[in-house]
Formats: sequence, C-alpha cells, structure tokens
Amino acid sequence: MLWYGLSRLSFAQGRKAMRLLGRILLIILAIIGSLTLAIAGLGTVAALSHRPEPLPKQMVLLLDLNSGVVEKMPEGPFAQLQGGHSMAVNELVETLDRAARDPAVTALVARLDRGAPGMARTQEIRDAVLAFRKANKRTVLFSSGLGEMGGGTVAYYLASAFQEIWLQPSGGIGLTGFSAERPFIKGTLDALGIQTEFGARHEYKSAIETFTQTRFTKESRESMQMLIDTWSRQVTEGVAAARGLTPPQVKTLVDRAPLLASEAKDGGLVDRLAYWDEVVKSLTEGGAKIVGIEKYQSRLPPEPNAVKVALIYGIGQVQRGSAEDNPLEEDTAMSSERVAKAFHEALKDPSIKAILFRIDSPGGSYTASDAIWREVTNARASGKPVIVSMGDVAASGGYFSAMAADRIIAQPGTVTGSIGVFSGKIVLAELWKKLGVSWDEVHNGQNSAIWSTNTPFSASGWERMNTSLDHIYADFTTKAQQARKLKPEDMDKLARGRIWTGDAAKRLGLVDQTGGYAAALVEIRELARLPAQMPVTLVPFPHPKAPFDYLLDIARNGRLPEEVSTAITIEARLTRLLTAIRPVLAMLDLDGQDLRMPPVEVH
Repeated sequence: MLWYGLSRLSFAQGRKAMRLLGRILLIILAIIGSLTLAIAGLGTVAALSHRPEPLPKQMVLLLDLNSGVVEKMPEGPFAQLQGGHSMAVNELVETLDRAARDPAVTALVARLDRGAPGMARTQEIRDAVLAFRKANKRTVLFSSGLGEMGGGTVAYYLASAFQEIWLQPSGGIGLTGFSAERPFIKGTLDALGIQTEFGARHEYKSAIETFTQTRFTKESRESMQMLIDTWSRQVTEGVAAARGLTPPQVKTLVDRAPLLASEAKDGGLVDRLAYWDEVVKSLTEGGAKIVGIEKYQSRLPPEPNAVKVALIYGIGQVQRGSAEDNPLEEDTAMSSERVAKAFHEALKDPSIKAILFRIDSPGGSYTASDAIWREVTNARASGKPVIVSMGDVAASGGYFSAMAADRIIAQPGTVTGSIGVFSGKIVLAELWKKLGVSWDEVHNGQNSAIWSTNTPFSASGWERMNTSLDHIYADFTTKAQQARKLKPEDMDKLARGRIWTGDAAKRLGLVDQTGGYAAALVEIRELARLPAQMPVTLVPFPHPKAPFDYLLDIARNGRLPEEVSTAITIEARLTRLLTAIRPVLAMLDLDGQDLRMPPVEVH
C-alpha cells in the first residue's frame, strides 16, 4: 500500500511537472516566435526605408573562395547567422554568366588560401570561370599559398582557370598529386573480440572492408588507383591547357612539388609574386571598384520572361523517413520523404516546366533509394522532364536514385556507379565475455534473432540474408540495365560494385553527358522544348520553411528550450562532427541492406 501511494503521488507530481514544463515551453516558444516576427518586421521596415546604394559603374567582382562554394546554402532559422559559406554553386554559375554579359563588370578577382572543394565541384567552378573569360574580361586569382601543408592539387587546378595567378612571395604551391587513404579496423575489432559477418554483391563493393580487412583487396586497390589516376590525368591536362605547358612538363612539376614561390613562377605555374594590396591596386587603377560577388548577386533583377524549373537537392546519405524529424540533419541527409515531398510539390505547380535533380550522395538505404527512384519515374510519367546533375559523388544509392531520369549529367571528376549492395552485422559475444557480461534470451521464430549482435548468423539466417542481397542486386542491375538500355552482359561488366568517374561513365553509357549546371540547362531547354537562349530560373523545392516552423519542429520532437537558445552553436558543431564521423558510424548502424560507397580520404 505504501508503494502504491508513493507511486500515485509521484505520478501526480510528474503530471504537474509536465504541465508546468509544457507551459514554460509554450511561453518560451511564443517569446522566440514574437521576437522572430519582430526582427523580420524590423528587417522589412529597414529594407523599405533604406535604399541600397547603387552599384558602381565599373566593377571588379570579388569571389572569396576561402568561404567555400557549397552545394546548397544551409537552411534553418540560424543558418545565415553561422556564416562560413559564400555561395551555392548553382548561384555562382548563374551570377558569373550574368556578370559576363554585364558591361559594368570589368574583371573577376578571387582569393584562395585553403583547400578547394571536391573534384566535381571544382570542375563546375572552373567551367564557370572559363566561360566568364570568353567575354574578354580579366580574371585574377590571388593566394598567400596553395596547399603548403597538403590539399594543394585540387586547389591549384581551380586556380589555373584564371587568366592570371598572383602568389604572395612567402607562399608556395603544393601541387603534389593525389593519394588515397582508408582506415581498416579489423585488428582493433579482433583485439576486442568483435566478430564481423557481412556479405556484399560483388567483389568491388568494398565498403565492408573497413571492418573485414587489414588492407586494400586487389579489387578495391584497383578502384582507388583508377580514381586517382583519372583525377591526376584530368588535373594534368587541365593545368597544361590553362598555363600553356605540356602534360609532361606539368607532371615534372608535380613530382618536384611542393614548390617555393620562386620555383612555381619559374615553372610557369604563377604569373606574379605580389601581395594583396598590389593586386587591388592593379585592378582598380582605371577607376573600377571592388564589389563582393554576393552583394552583386543580391542586386541582380530577375531575368525577364524566365521559365521556372524546380531544383530538388539530394545531398548526403540516403535515408528512410524525413530529415525533418531532426532539423539539424536537413542539410546533411538525403531523406526519401523530403525528396518525395519536393517532387510532389513540383508536379502540382503548373508554372514548373521541368525538374533538375541535383545529387551529391554516396548512397545509403536501399528502400529509401528505391522510393526516390519511384518518385523520379512518376515525375517522368507526368510529362515533366527530369534531369539529374551529379555533384562530387552520386554512387550506389545515389546512382540508384538518379538512373530513372530522362538525362543524367556528371562532371568528369564525379564519382558514380558502385552498383551493388552489402549487409551484415557485428557480433559482440566474445566482447561481452571479456567484459564479464552475460546475455540470455527467449525467442519464437527460427530467425527472430537474426539481427541480434549477441549471436552469429545461424545457417538459415545467413541464407536469408544472402537471398535478400541477391534480390536487391538483381533489382538494382535490372533497373539500371533498362534505364540505360544495356545488355545484361554489359551491365555485369559495369556493376559488381565498381566505381567510375564521370568521364568513364559517359563513355560506358551510365550517364548521358559530362558537365554541370550549364550543361543541365541545355538539356532542360531541349526536353522542355524551349528556345536555346530562353532564360531559366531555378526554384528550390520543397519550399524553405519559415523560422517559426523550425521552432515548432523542435517543440514537436521534444527538444528542450535551452537547446533552442544555443542552437547556433549546436548546429554548427554537430554539422561538422556528423560530417566527419558519419561514414563510419553509419556502417555500424545499417538500415537493412545498404547501397553505399566506402569512406575514403583522398588528398
């Protein structure tokens, strides 16, 4: 009776506490919402009362590549307060295209002192700069040093698109070529008594080797060597063409690097050794003013009579469900529900004439990838063309999501393919023994404990898992074969988990064209039967949420008020942390069968 009375008392007190906490939460959210609306209102009033100063009659656009050119600008109520991002790559491509046609813009100057983005995104930026140069406008890149401590190869490749490269005299050029590294933790798992039981389809599907091997297998080494050899060729040929050198001359410089500033200049990699103030003086001597490219872009009026095209992003690991379950993950995961919502909204909008699906994903959940494949298929059936543009990587589940599109476009350096599947589990039985922990269980059903980490697969469990892998691999390859109009024997040569660069994928028939946003817009105009020079406006789908909607999401998912008050710091830190550790953690948290690339560090 005493226990029962205490239980009732505790329960009543708990209910009161929860009601009190709920009221406090509502009050805090109301205050935050009111402040948000007030700030937005003040911003509107300020915008209406303050006319922005006109742009100069002569401008040199400043592109700060140190701030980063991202696939997609972060969303959320605190995203713009975080800083650290310059422009989305599609916005940069469009802005440089319009600046090339603007007589008030006389030149483009960029600063790059850190590592460049991924290979494909670098090629996208290079293409945009080279297109700008065709307008006979000056392009200058200044650096205090490119890759002195590593990561300089892609950075210099990006710099080479500019007509002039100015290097600080104390700087250097780290054009050292590519290397690929990958962690293998089998020895650690063995020492801990952790057993791994994974299956893959087929020999090139190497994601599981982090846990099952101590070094590259023959097939995974072949894949990695192919990747860095292809990128090396692309960089060597691109630098040679841009700098008036031969590929053998560039290769000799690569093997000598890292280079001192004077060595880089003598080798033809740099035009002038100078400081930033000297660059500014050179560019403004004729009276031109330096204007940040973001400021210039914000003042551009809409293109008259532009046709609307939906821009749908598929960025990050493919996962089931909605990233809205966790607002912090909306920019780091490719949620099947969010992508489906975007397609549904775009199909219902009569002003949308086509869909551009931008994918930058190493893959993930099979069922989520298949759900996205279905959305692409349905969109095509509705009569609205779907064009896929691939970023740095669109492999495994990323390729699965893309393959039903009308056209697929990839940069030469995009990593794609990886048509295969893996699944399995880790077994902790021996680890528990070492820790003195014992488990017991009861079950009903021969395979009810198939995914338990306490026992190995039984014979029937292993058979069931392999049957599933065979089914998924057959589904993946059959859909790819039909979409790309390939024979089964040709599909087998391209699949089995092999990765391909974009230029190889074009040659082999896995993609239709090489290029980026500009190439995608050409295809869109053709498929939507638009005039070749018709202006196109990319409209993001799903439509961005208002700040108060994010607060409601946080409240709905049970997050505490203090998390809201520190969300700026939390979002920034967690995004960096999740980006760094997600590939390995995801391997330990399989969502059924997985279509994913292995985590690899490329320098």
